[in-house]
Amino acid sequence: MKKHYLLLTIVALLIFIGGFFLVSIFTSNNTEKGQTQTQSQVEPVDSKVLIGYIQDFRDPASIDYTKLTHIIFSFVHPEKDGSLIFNGEKAVSNLRKTVQNAHQEDTKVMIAVGGMGHLEGGESYDYFKTAIANPTSRTKLIDELIELTNEENLDGIDIDFEHPRSKEDAHYLAVFTKTLGEKLHLNDKELSIAVYSMIHSVTGTEVQSVVYDPSMFHYVDYVNIMAYDGQWDGEYNAANLSPYPFTKNIVSYWSNLFDKLGISKKKLVLGVPLYAQPEDLTKRQSPYNAIINHDPTNAERDKVNLNGTTYHYNGETTMIKKTKLALANEFGGLMLWELGHDAERTHSLTSAIFDVLNKSQEEENQ
Repeated sequence: MKKHYLLLTIVALLIFIGGFFLVSIFTSNNTEKGQTQTQSQVEPVDSKVLIGYIQDFRDPASIDYTKLTHIIFSFVHPEKDGSLIFNGEKAVSNLRKTVQNAHQEDTKVMIAVGGMGHLEGGESYDYFKTAIANPTSRTKLIDELIELTNEENLDGIDIDFEHPRSKEDAHYLAVFTKTLGEKLHLNDKELSIAVYSMIHSVTGTEVQSVVYDPSMFHYVDYVNIMAYDGQWDGEYNAANLSPYPFTKNIVSYWSNLFDKLGISKKKLVLGVPLYAQPEDLTKRQSPYNAIINHDPTNAERDKVNLNGTTYHYNGETTMIKKTKLALANEFGGLMLWELGHDAERTHSLTSAIFDVLNKSQEEENQ
């Protein structure tokens, strides 16, 4: 009898211990799944952002950091083997000064990887495409970006792959974005991605030559829409650079896309140009500040004649309209290309956009 009770006691004890471990494993697995979802699929913040790109040769002391939430330092260039290269020691020095200056004003600094052109010649596309298509080079690229972020006290990375041209490109970009995003978010760093406008400036239809896997938008903090360069759609036409109707179509496209995807539109950031495009293609682009220095009243216009050439750009009135358009569509804010082109003080487009965003934020907080 005693042996019988002893046997029952041992069996009961084993069942209890087994059940305890099963519950522990189940709880652990669910916790890990919950953590993965939290780390991977990023929820947007409520505050409005004003993101400004700055090129690596700009004097960091020339930038007004006080009105910007983010600086994106441009660029660090990917090699085909996944390694990274800068445009010399001066670029590295400017990056460090930018971080120091920005952080004094509580402005975040990210670094853009990619861009249109590559230091070694040609488009960055071939280098970037090769690096992210191969698992070994992709891992190396991600590891080097994480290391760079930590070493230089950066607040995150901006992906500027211009542009995925096939489903295969889109797939590898999505894999790269997801993995990089997960690693950055583990350390409370941010990830943004610059994207093509996806709208033809002349026809108003969706561009088919650029392909994205929309799943990747779950893993980024911001989607910076390059809502400019429409002058290259069809025959060259400087007037199509970034007129308001073109931007309106772009905003509608991305708003509808994110609604269908079930992703908050607060991740969307509307990009605007701080440069002017000449009708004469033999002439160079003009920075907005040169247009204002020529005549301050040009701030009220979107077109001007300089030295016998007509230039098209976005003046203050149009910039304010675009800012209000983005806010009306629940976008998270605006992005500027490029800060070194902006005018100073009274006619600064950064300041004009900031004032609208700031007023909107204050009204929301009341």
